[in-house]
Amino acid sequence: MNALESVDQYLTEHAERNVEQLKDFLRIASVSADSAFAAEMTKAAEFVRAQMVDAGLNVEVVETAGFPIVYGSRIVSEDVPTVLVYGHYDVQPPDPLEDWITPAFDPHERDGNLYARGATDNKGQLYTHLKSIEAWTKTQDAPPVNVKVIIEGEEEVGSNNLDHFLETRKEDLAADVAVVSDTSQYGPGMPAITYGLRGIMACEVTLRGPKQDLHSGVFGGAIANPVNALAKMVGSLVDENGRVTIPGFYDGVIPLTDGERKQFANLPFDEASFLEKIGVQETFGEEGYTTLERRWARPTCEINGFYGGYQGEGPKTIIPSFATAKITCRLVPDQNPQSVAAALKSHLQSLCPAGVELEFIDQHGGNGMVVDMTGPFAAAASRAIDDAFGTPPVLIREGGSIPVVASFREILGIDTLLLGWGQNTDNLHSPNEHFSLQDFHRGTRASAHLLHYLAEK
Repeated sequence: MNALESVDQYLTEHAERNVEQLKDFLRIASVSADSAFAAEMTKAAEFVRAQMVDAGLNVEVVETAGFPIVYGSRIVSEDVPTVLVYGHYDVQPPDPLEDWITPAFDPHERDGNLYARGATDNKGQLYTHLKSIEAWTKTQDAPPVNVKVIIEGEEEVGSNNLDHFLETRKEDLAADVAVVSDTSQYGPGMPAITYGLRGIMACEVTLRGPKQDLHSGVFGGAIANPVNALAKMVGSLVDENGRVTIPGFYDGVIPLTDGERKQFANLPFDEASFLEKIGVQETFGEEGYTTLERRWARPTCEINGFYGGYQGEGPKTIIPSFATAKITCRLVPDQNPQSVAAALKSHLQSLCPAGVELEFIDQHGGNGMVVDMTGPFAAAASRAIDDAFGTPPVLIREGGSIPVVASFREILGIDTLLLGWGQNTDNLHSPNEHFSLQDFHRGTRASAHLLHYLAEK
């Protein structure tokens, strides 16, 4: 029996135990957004520490200004690659509690799935990597590559202390490639490698008019209404063809290649089903692009919230003193979030009528990224997934943003393999979150095989 066969046998023999341990992890209500769960956060960090130790890693719990980062490593040789694995032990709040069929922090198995908050985002997925490292340690004394593992506790609240850790420990964290399992497969039976993510620019815009709300009969027609003005301004940011109107917005956008467009077109995508699931009648977006292309690889400008004036029941005849819009732009390589923010601010100022003042708050930003899928690391991931799932992965992009991926590239100079074992239908961030047990076991096997194929690079 060779090493890989021994690892597979170990994972098979310990499959039920791994699920029971995962249930213990899921029972910990590690909600980072709510200070009432602070003790549970500490408990979760300790659980991760113990699991890393059992997997044969040298472990330290790194205190931060927020919740701890658990860092483990095992260096076996200078002659093999180093892989950096990332995950997070914090979870979203479980509300609304009444919508859960079984309690959020009381894991239950139903229909081949494990139901609990954090089952797929991200405890179940990160656990596949810890168990795969353990399998190598228990059967071969060590993994076949150098392994470094970062498990943090603040991903769901912005990872405020992660970049500081990466900067201050840059030399310790040096690696050849990162691996993150915090995405999804393309669909049931269709594992995927996500090779591209959109970036983001987030801001808040406020128009201020009179020093207080005014009677619309007495003052109407004599002064600018901030709500009217801001509605007109932000309503003009996207034209009738789905194009963003901010000057210079598309500067630096790397267009899709013909090969990528063909690759996306070959993926099974039922637009009617897509529309039915989200409850709308028609798609809308940038003219000349398909729905998948718009979602994954084209930039956008969205109004996320708009408020000002009276919000209560019935009428109140006023001219509001202010109006506010929350705006995000999803960006693609090589758009620069700072440049986009500056262009948006300048454009809104040019549209701002007399009688109101514009306040612009640049909240945060991150770059989009695309990983080269022709290299040996991607090939190793593809082989590992094929072994575990019985079919090679499709290559997809994702419309959302994962800030740690940009941080790994910018701070550590490494690219990331995004290997998601879950499904988009796993109710991430929603009641009745779940993770297919079959996919959990497949993901664990794929994680173990990945280490083997990375060593052959």
